[in-house]
Amino acid sequence: LFKFSMLILVVYGIYNDPLQEAQFSAVSSGLFILPFFLFSALAGQLADNFDKARISRLVKNIEILLAIVGGIGLIYENIPLMLTALFLLGLQSTFFGPIKYAILPQHLEKEEVLAGTGLVEAGTYIAILGGTILGGALIYATETVPGEYDPKLAAGAVLVVAIAGWISARQIPAAPPQMAREKIDYNVIRASYNLIRATMKNRTVFLAIIAISFFWTIGAVLIILFPPLVKNVLTADPSVATGVLGVFSIGIAIGSVLINLILKSKVSARFAPISVIAMGGFALLLYFLCLGWQGLPEGQLYDFWDFISFKHSWFIIAALAGIAITGGMFVVPLYAFLTTTVDISETGRTIAANNVVNSGCMVLGSLTASALGLMGVTTAGLLILVAGMCLFSAYLGWILHKACDDEPAMFLEKIDH
Repeated sequence: LFKFSMLILVVYGIYNDPLQEAQFSAVSSGLFILPFFLFSALAGQLADNFDKARISRLVKNIEILLAIVGGIGLIYENIPLMLTALFLLGLQSTFFGPIKYAILPQHLEKEEVLAGTGLVEAGTYIAILGGTILGGALIYATETVPGEYDPKLAAGAVLVVAIAGWISARQIPAAPPQMAREKIDYNVIRASYNLIRATMKNRTVFLAIIAISFFWTIGAVLIILFPPLVKNVLTADPSVATGVLGVFSIGIAIGSVLINLILKSKVSARFAPISVIAMGGFALLLYFLCLGWQGLPEGQLYDFWDFISFKHSWFIIAALAGIAITGGMFVVPLYAFLTTTVDISETGRTIAANNVVNSGCMVLGSLTASALGLMGVTTAGLLILVAGMCLFSAYLGWILHKACDDEPAMFLEKIDH
């Protein structure tokens, strides 16, 4: 909600230059991801050493304060303050990130973990959908003259949602540590290095983390290119940008639930390669559809109803849905791997190690997208990069699946443990 309100406000109301808009989208994504890279090791240690429910409540208390800071930035259209709030919201998300997956084996039966992981992933993206639609609508609906918006409603909604999150966190059942308390290493560089080194000794965990990380590198590029793609390629207004991200969120939620039904709750990477190959195919389809799209003259934008009235727009929506559904089918079983192949006392640190590597790769993806833009690669052209990266992700998924097939007894023993 906050990030999309900020993006719409800046892209459509403050900047009026495609290069500035693309760079701002990349910078904002990078700032949100950076805390995951820097502080995930500390977050994982805390998650395994203290009650996960208590940490969740503390994080949600802080979120209310950050919502106030971000709301002030929106109201005064202060870009540095908005970016500061976004970074701090990323920081508090860093400490919640390991908990939402690590808590699952503690409260669910073994055969429920894949379904639980799918529901967490689906719930996350349904929430993103709600925030995306609300954030865009509350900014766009206040337009009085072209390019001028009143963000007060969006700022108030950010605070209301933060309070709702605090209320929800108070309902989380206790999840005490499953190990004797260890000394916390507050040196984030050393802690991150030691955490990754220890986690990567497990071959299946190593492969799952690498595959997930490369997937989120692709995701980072996609999220960066969506707003500029809608405005400058599809020549559409913020309502269409909201709809595009909405389709993406619904698609990942569908894929997250669908893969559990296909696998019948069995943790397996069997369908990972074909899922991400299909994702790359849909990315290529979207690229060719964008090449053939008939844009409006400069200064004119399609609104939502004009956009969907075109027959070709439904092909674009279908391609976006295909990217998202197959992406959800690829990544959910891999998260289930992480929480079922290690001891329950280590799940927080395992997810944290994953987050460190994920975020580093996402920052690299953001920087790569930004650099390619400066080199003259078009926004639509980045979709070819996405398709190529999907092929490599398929290779990683295939290796992970083969590793589990080659060592079935060891793998099943770890799940039973």
